[in-house]
Amino acid sequence: MAPPDLDVVLDLERQVWSALARGDASADEHLLHETFLGVYETGFGNRAEHVAQLAAGPVVSEFALLDARLLVLQADIVILSYLAEFRRCGRPVSGPPDRVYISSVWQRFDPGWKNVFSQDTTAREAPSRG
Repeated sequence: MAPPDLDVVLDLERQVWSALARGDASADEHLLHETFLGVYETGFGNRAEHVAQLAAGPVVSEFALLDARLLVLQADIVILSYLAEFRRCGRPVSGPPDRVYISSVWQRFDPGWKNVFSQDTTAREAPSRG
């Protein structure tokens, strides 16, 4: 079986972000594997915790996934890395968006692809050289 291309995996990742923007806990849960592990500034999170953030509705008002790259480990295991720019619900629109580098591991199961791991790294401005 051939590995997926970047567009296929990026579409899966966008589906997770869209679930966060719609407040769709069911869609979020469907895309994450039952053993999902998230690594965040605040610590570790599992699938239930990821889904629980949507209990009160959407948590993201807008998002963009930029500079995406795909690393194929095996035909059925890939790592998608990208820069996410997004706004959290309830935050002022006038300020800059949040910026986070994310790496997500997607694995193909029967019947489809599931997100098994994700790590977020806050993006910082590169130091100026001079």
